[in-house]
Amino acid sequence: MRDLDLTTLRLFVSVCETRNIARAGELHHIVASAISKRLLQLEESLGNQLIERHRRGVVPTAAGEILLEHARAMLASADRVARDMAAYGTGIKGQVRVLATVSSIAEFLPDDIAGFMQLPAHRDIRIDIEEAISRDLVRGLREGLAPVGVCWDAADLEGLQTRPYRSDHLAIIAHPSHPIARLKCCAFEQTLAFDQVGLPASTAVHTMLGRAAAIIGKPINYRAVVSTFDASLRCVRANLGIAVVPREVASPAAEGFGIRVVPLSDKWAQRRFAICFHDEKRLSPAARLLVAHLERLSTRVRHSPVRGG
Repeated sequence: MRDLDLTTLRLFVSVCETRNIARAGELHHIVASAISKRLLQLEESLGNQLIERHRRGVVPTAAGEILLEHARAMLASADRVARDMAAYGTGIKGQVRVLATVSSIAEFLPDDIAGFMQLPAHRDIRIDIEEAISRDLVRGLREGLAPVGVCWDAADLEGLQTRPYRSDHLAIIAHPSHPIARLKCCAFEQTLAFDQVGLPASTAVHTMLGRAAAIIGKPINYRAVVSTFDASLRCVRANLGIAVVPREVASPAAEGFGIRVVPLSDKWAQRRFAICFHDEKRLSPAARLLVAHLERLSTRVRHSPVRGG
């Protein structure tokens, strides 16, 4: 098999995404016949048919779907190489890419990284943050897509090294007229009698709540499923249901949204986050400095109370 050509892979991805060779040619300013030739050579090189042509366009075969996944990852890595090299050309002396869950980004990670970058010794270090769900984050670290990740420490971190980071506390947010809003705190089991606003099944919060409900033996009645904490707040303000979100996210917004925040009393509602990486010895000097900085913050405000509304 010949070495894979990034230009051909980029064209292959474009054809799969547009479902049209001519349209892909327009996007890349290349004639359709040239793309067809490249795809034929790619198929011959790999020994598999990669696309099927139909009257309404083209679709990837089963082998094509496998290549598509790898091609996207390879192109993303190549783009990161280009950006990293460009950063060094502008004077940056170190660069660290961090994969982080939405909870850590919504709560404290951006401020902590900003504090790191404001230190005079770190002025030539650039930090890039990319949001990812825990499953993809762990896979990205294992595959070398990023050196450092920040996620819930109950994720499957097998094969990775970890350091402690901050913690948060899950709470119920409810419309002021909702029965739950009258409580100072509540157990998760008490919430299962009411309609809820949930997060996607791929998120750590959804997985945690599903496990808790299964242990109790009662279903969660989702009236709405949204992708962000902000959307959860808006749905609760509209009284579509109650929602489980980090208290650290909900409390600052509670007054503006006119909602109540009721901490969960369950032990699992107190979550701890971890800084994770594949091998500390293989981290760049800039990455090691960042990990050490974040780890030092693990005891700061870990136990400080954040009052609900």
